Amino acid sequence: MRNIYNAIFFTVLACCLVTVINVHAQTAEKILIKGRVTDSRDKLPVVGATVVEQDKDGRTISGQATDIDGNFVLKVTDVSHKIVISTIGYKSRTLEIGTRRIINVTLESNARALTDVVVTARPPVNNGTGLVIDKRDQTTSTVTLNAKDVEELQATSIDQAIQGRLPGVDIIANSGDPGAGMSIKIRGTSTLNGNTNPLIVVDGVPFQTTIPNGFNFSTADQTQYADLLSIAPSDIKDISILKDAAATAVWGAQAANGVLIITTKRGQKGPPIISYTFKGTMSAQPSPIPLLTGDQYSTFIPEMYMNVAGVPLPTSIREFAYDLQDPYSKNYSQNTDWLKTLTRTGYLTDNNLSISGGGDKARYFASVGYNGQTGTTLGTGFSRLNTRLNLDYIVSSKIRFTTYISYAHNVTDYNYATANNGTGSDAVRNIATIRMPNMSVYEYNDAGILTPNFFSPASNIQGAYSPPANSNTVTFYNPLAMAVAAKNTSATDRIIPHFNLTYNIIPDVLNLNGDIVFDISNGRQTRFLPQIATGRPFTETSVNRAGSSDYDTYSVASKTNLIFTPRLNEKHSFTGLLSVQTSDVKSVTQSQLIAGTASAYLQDPSVPGRLSNSDLTRGFASGVEQTRWVAALINGQYKYLDRYIINVALRGEGNSNFGADRRYGLFPSISARYRLSGEKFMKRFENFLDEFSFRGGIGRSGRAPSDPYLFYNNYVSTGSSYLGQAGLYSNNIQLDNLRWEQLTGIDAGVNIILFKQRLNIDLGFYKNRTRDLFVDRLNLPSTTGYANLPYNVGTIDNQGYELNILSTPIKTRDWLVDFNFNISQNINAVKEISPLYATSDGNVSRNGDYLQLLQVNNPLGSFYGYKFAGVYKDAESTIARDGNGNKIISPNGTPVQMRFNYPATDYLFQPGDAVYEDINHDGNINYQDVVYLGNGNPKFTGGFGPSITWRGSIKLNAFFSFRTGGQVINQTKMLTTNMYSFNNQSTAVLRRWRTPGDETDMPRAVYQTGYNWLGSSRYVEDGSFMRFRSITARYTFNKKLVNRLKLKNLSAYVTAENLATFTKYTGQDPEVSLRGTGIFQLAKDDSATPPLKLYTLGLSASF
Repeated sequence: MRNIYNAIFFTVLACCLVTVINVHAQTAEKILIKGRVTDSRDKLPVVGATVVEQDKDGRTISGQATDIDGNFVLKVTDVSHKIVISTIGYKSRTLEIGTRRIINVTLESNARALTDVVVTARPPVNNGTGLVIDKRDQTTSTVTLNAKDVEELQATSIDQAIQGRLPGVDIIANSGDPGAGMSIKIRGTSTLNGNTNPLIVVDGVPFQTTIPNGFNFSTADQTQYADLLSIAPSDIKDISILKDAAATAVWGAQAANGVLIITTKRGQKGPPIISYTFKGTMSAQPSPIPLLTGDQYSTFIPEMYMNVAGVPLPTSIREFAYDLQDPYSKNYSQNTDWLKTLTRTGYLTDNNLSISGGGDKARYFASVGYNGQTGTTLGTGFSRLNTRLNLDYIVSSKIRFTTYISYAHNVTDYNYATANNGTGSDAVRNIATIRMPNMSVYEYNDAGILTPNFFSPASNIQGAYSPPANSNTVTFYNPLAMAVAAKNTSATDRIIPHFNLTYNIIPDVLNLNGDIVFDISNGRQTRFLPQIATGRPFTETSVNRAGSSDYDTYSVASKTNLIFTPRLNEKHSFTGLLSVQTSDVKSVTQSQLIAGTASAYLQDPSVPGRLSNSDLTRGFASGVEQTRWVAALINGQYKYLDRYIINVALRGEGNSNFGADRRYGLFPSISARYRLSGEKFMKRFENFLDEFSFRGGIGRSGRAPSDPYLFYNNYVSTGSSYLGQAGLYSNNIQLDNLRWEQLTGIDAGVNIILFKQRLNIDLGFYKNRTRDLFVDRLNLPSTTGYANLPYNVGTIDNQGYELNILSTPIKTRDWLVDFNFNISQNINAVKEISPLYATSDGNVSRNGDYLQLLQVNNPLGSFYGYKFAGVYKDAESTIARDGNGNKIISPNGTPVQMRFNYPATDYLFQPGDAVYEDINHDGNINYQDVVYLGNGNPKFTGGFGPSITWRGSIKLNAFFSFRTGGQVINQTKMLTTNMYSFNNQSTAVLRRWRTPGDETDMPRAVYQTGYNWLGSSRYVEDGSFMRFRSITARYTFNKKLVNRLKLKNLSAYVTAENLATFTKYTGQDPEVSLRGTGIFQLAKDDSATPPLKLYTLGLSASF
């Protein structure tokens, strides 16, 4: 019995011990440690710090990150373990847990580690929809740039600062003038419908950037791509670029060109921090192409005339008479450098003041800035006043209210454009390049005395100013008078109130938030052309011509997100998004024009004009258009074992620009990442391999037509009447079946991170195909009553690769050296086009023109012409020869002379004329001798540069960008070496052919005769270059001095930009984008203001 009692006793005791141990274990599992991590110096919360539990062997058991207030809650398994708190920029701390349950920690700053952020930080990445995913778990091709990395650069808009820094993103300035926009292409040209710039998303909502359809005021060519001027770079926190179709599919019909996501700065909890930054910049143009002086020009023109007429210039031509008895001849006996008279040193000042801070309930960020520039070309300038207020108000633990309110006032001064009814703001530089240099800037009176009045003759031997209606006629004027006296100013006011409400239905599990954004923009453009600028008689419509344009855009956008993040075990994680979005954009435009105001001081087009009322003297136009779209998005991401990640999205969108039958589209995507480095068999490499993962995805995005009323049948007046009634006719065909333009993209890549994140390699490959391309010139039979119509007719492919390398080759106690490099290649090809589409443009039988052919498997921007082969040195060399080099003999026994375009033109080439390769050896240079000359797309683009930091106080960084391949047509060279008219020429013509036997590559000078400047390889050059984009030296003052000045930090820097360009290109600058309309675009260097050399002094302080 006793044994039984003993057995029972020990059994009960064992059960009790097991229970106690189990209870103890369960209790240990439930021990919660709370606390807050703050900065030891300013007591501000440290956001995103890692708090982990480690056992006695240093193994990590569990971990959490501090929230926006620096708070953390950690579930520990054993109180004998330790807590380790670490984050970038601070020294790590290790603490015993013991009996403590609330642990507040202060971290000391590590100044040297602060420079590691760019290389080692892995912040969450927001694709703009509201689904925030850790960067290492991204399944799509996304690249992020911290705005602090480019804060020292002189950039009016952020797109200027990121040139060459992001792989696969090709950015080119349209001009070096202030306020000029940028041409941005992400992974090539994928559309012919409107611009190729990406969708811009600011703080999660699309940023309205489209000028009303069909509204072409005189600065549209510049401002339509300059909408980012409304966002001050100093207000931007970071920029993300979504490149592949799987990433852009979540933005549907707006994202086929890629997505640029901008996140602005917000306030953080803590005492107020006031920050001030100043930039002072001096800018200068590089040396221009050397042109003939007035003396050289005055001897060149008579020779050119003599070569054709056989007699000297008539003495009646006063521009070259040089009659000392005629005081008027002083107006044409000068050595004027017209480009020099237009050029000045440019200056810029940029001031930004911000304050941020907040408490437990409210946080704020407010800023005000002013940017003022004077351009290097007279008559150009830019100014911007911008303000921003970002507020966060925490109503309760579940409700947060956020506002973003911004206002910008931009004023841009352009030169008065003189062609195509006012477009082309660089026209004044074109005229300055070719204007006769013996002409005086200011007028000499009848007594031969120089006056302060501009010398603006109504006409001279070179020509006269042509009214805008005659835009195909070359126009001439006094360039300085045009730049100084004529007015062309664009002003924009834009206010964007953005409100967000977030409701945590189930904290950290189910979140509902809604956004509503109002975007109100008003643009005004005023123009005035006084008589002194053209010299034309007061009876003409080009005198005292006043015009104004106004456009008002009102848009309302909303977004409602439901985000679900269930609490799963450590093996699984999931986050999902359901989003509904709407947009309503309405534009109201009007323009008015009048000519012949009574005085140059009366510049308002509403005042009466002195001339009769006609289309050229007075005009008024107005328009209203509206576009709406609605979309729903489902997006989810699942992760298993931290190795297998999959993301699926489906967006449905309806757009009012389509007819009822085709109004809605679906845009799906699926992408995944496999983390090979997470497998057990890879543990052997963990001492040097931090990350080795593969990603891949496929998705579809779309594009709607830019015209909102194609599905209507519009009627217009005939302009005449019958029996007192005006007639109407149909202006277009009703397009009910116009389809979505759709881009389907496949993307694959690999990410490798080595040596404790000191080497980061990202390699990606992609192939995008755009189907159902919109084009606006599908030819129709004349029997239909219509010439053409827009329709879906073609397919374009873009494929390539991108490589991005971030490295830290040196990292010691005193020194930190980073080196970044990126390169990308895009291959563009037309794959399909309708036979009804106009597949050619240009006339190679005309001087100065190239042929553009739309051929399958050729890239956009391809062009054709003749192969230049030198100059006929004598009469013998003009004899035609067959393929073996033998003379071609005519049936009558005489040698055949080379001729051009027989029988249509039948010009016989003479000694001194340009030689073009006779491809078929028939002695006749014509269409059959036209060959492929190239295209304007670069083969490779990229950039690289080091960043060197010494002891955290002195930092030196430099950056180079490059483009290789791509052919540029040197239009300026063509116009300044053609020796065909009375236009000024470059000094290259001094080596021209003059007498038989001369061996040179420069043809003879012949006035209005011959074909020496046909579109040929003579003017086609390799556009490759490497540009020393920037170099910056920054000094951060030591803490003792800063504290003595009662500041938080103080730093100063100097920056130089565009110091040198290494290229074989002979023109002014090889960085040229494709220009033109629709599918026919050429890379032409046409004397636009080149990229400027910039020298900046900056100061940054906070207190």
